[in-house]
Amino acid sequence: MKFYITTPIYYVNARPHIGHTYTSVAADVLARFYRMLDYDVFFLTGTDEHGQKIATAAEERNISPQSLVDEMSEVYKKLWEKLEITYDRFIRTTEPKHVEVVRKIFLKLLESGNLYKGEYSGYYCIHCESYVIPENETIPLCPDCKRPVKKFTEPTYFFKLSNYKEKLEKYYSENPDFIKPDFRKNEILNFVKKGLIDLSVTRKNVKWGIESPTPEKYSIYVWVDALLNYLSGVGYLYEPETFEKYWPPDVQLIGKDIMRFHHIIWPAILMALNLPLPKTIFAHGWWNINREKISKSKGNIVSPEDIIEDYGVEPLRFFLMREVPFGLDGEYTEEAFKKRYNSDLVNDLGNLVNRTLNLVEKRFNSEIPYGSPDEKLMDMLKAAFENYKEKMSKIAFSEAIEEIWNVLGYLNKFLDEKAPWSIEDDKEAGRVLYNVLEGIRVIALLLSPFIPTTAKRIWDMLGIGKDPYIEKFSAIEKRLVPGNKIGERVILFKRRK
Repeated sequence: MKFYITTPIYYVNARPHIGHTYTSVAADVLARFYRMLDYDVFFLTGTDEHGQKIATAAEERNISPQSLVDEMSEVYKKLWEKLEITYDRFIRTTEPKHVEVVRKIFLKLLESGNLYKGEYSGYYCIHCESYVIPENETIPLCPDCKRPVKKFTEPTYFFKLSNYKEKLEKYYSENPDFIKPDFRKNEILNFVKKGLIDLSVTRKNVKWGIESPTPEKYSIYVWVDALLNYLSGVGYLYEPETFEKYWPPDVQLIGKDIMRFHHIIWPAILMALNLPLPKTIFAHGWWNINREKISKSKGNIVSPEDIIEDYGVEPLRFFLMREVPFGLDGEYTEEAFKKRYNSDLVNDLGNLVNRTLNLVEKRFNSEIPYGSPDEKLMDMLKAAFENYKEKMSKIAFSEAIEEIWNVLGYLNKFLDEKAPWSIEDDKEAGRVLYNVLEGIRVIALLLSPFIPTTAKRIWDMLGIGKDPYIEKFSAIEKRLVPGNKIGERVILFKRRK
């Protein structure tokens, strides 16, 4: 079975912030989860490198647009590497293959009658690279970034988006998993029901973009260019075997601010190309500071590099997936981060692992003790695993982690109540520790998509780090072998004051 997952491609006019990190970590967690289930995963991410805003940013720095995008795409790649993002393809929209695919698709749409020549007159937000429809006679502000918009009139090519109103409504109705989470559906449905207007898909006076294959050589609208990366990134029109293997996407993760592009324009283009549509496009919420969205345009950036330098990569990955139900907005504060770190990672997880292994070292000469399984615990682990898989498949990350923490809570209580340090009989003390070690092994397995390096450290401490099967969920049934040596004990997370 295959699993094709995408993030949006990120606009490179500024450095990545916690919002970009959020989407990429979420996609990586899902990719790792499905790999552990033995799916053939293709994970696509990349950078969006055309448009007027890029040209302006380059001009302000007195460098060429190509120099700017070359520099900034490397910034994203290096951060994703640091964050343990295991993408299969990092696409850049300035790549020759992508440029060629976009031009060929434009030609296909033109030849099929989905594009026509006309004149656009209206408003445009340069900061968001989006057309703005005013709700009244006053000059509007951009509904997303709240900045003034520019009015212009120019010749253009239009995409017949209005032709797809009924088709989209029908598709939404017949495919309830397409728009996720469910509470986002009404916004899209209400927008479509009001009627769709045709979309201007070229810009006459924007020079930094892909030239349309038309006599005028207008630049192709940057959002059309960007959306088509999901096709070019998986080999459309140049690697047919790869494309046929992975298309359509199983999950596309986006921020809620770009829903209309992805839930309306994108499926309409695919319908025009007679291609299958993605199974799910999931729009997550924003991270806020003082109830304001964290964004480049607002200037209230939270730097992932700063958090990594202070706490490390794994705590950042964990916090983003644990703190807020995926899909809702979250409030970021340093206090919330520190509290989650000390409570969950230091106290609940790190302390359980450390004190259990410490007892094994002292009481059993660093060997896994003999012990029969505790049936209640084994049943709990099995139920937690099934619930965890269900939550993960529904992209409910915080709920999946909660299943793990229920087990952690039980194990900490089990260890405290059984108190093996005070049991004189080695056999009985060994049985208690063996069951706690088994629980820790399963917890590491379930945590692996979220904090993979920590999971590997736990497996190393359990003495099973070199087992080639340990990173598959089939290893859930693979018990620890009594008598085997545990590894060197290390402190997973150090308390922060």
